[in-house]
Amino acid sequence: MKSNDWISRLDLLPHPEGGYFKEIYRAEGIISQPNLPMRYNGGRSYSTSIYYLLESNNFSSLHRLNSDEQWFHIDGSALTIHSILPDGSYTQHHIGKNLDKSESPYAVVPRGCWFGGTVDEKNSFSLVGCIVAPGFDFDDFELAQRGDLLMQYPQHKSLIEKLTRT
Repeated sequence: MKSNDWISRLDLLPHPEGGYFKEIYRAEGIISQPNLPMRYNGGRSYSTSIYYLLESNNFSSLHRLNSDEQWFHIDGSALTIHSILPDGSYTQHHIGKNLDKSESPYAVVPRGCWFGGTVDEKNSFSLVGCIVAPGFDFDDFELAQRGDLLMQYPQHKSLIEKLTRT
């Protein structure tokens, strides 16, 4: 299938970071705030999951979450997740199915990292599933500001300029 087919059949909507998404699961159970770290401003679902589709002519803007995020490749090209860890180091994960090219169908992005994504092949797309636990809440989502990141991590100037919007 083509990206437009996936977007239509899965009822995906534009995501603020770029690409398209749809929440497909939200656990009924709630972890109350007193049982969570102080970085959460209220209770959270046990876990949530989404479909996320990114086309090669777009990118997932650098952002960070209060929870770890698990990524699973579903269809299309491999996706590279670029991460700047709090200590300033850089890592990347190639999420795909071609193990001979050092891709992996699964990766975890730890909480507190600035991360964004790019599709590895031109004129293609990546469809992945993402799981967040405790569950995702937009209060836990922070979109990077280019100027702030450039001041904090000048050694990653080219990545920051590539994966932020003005």
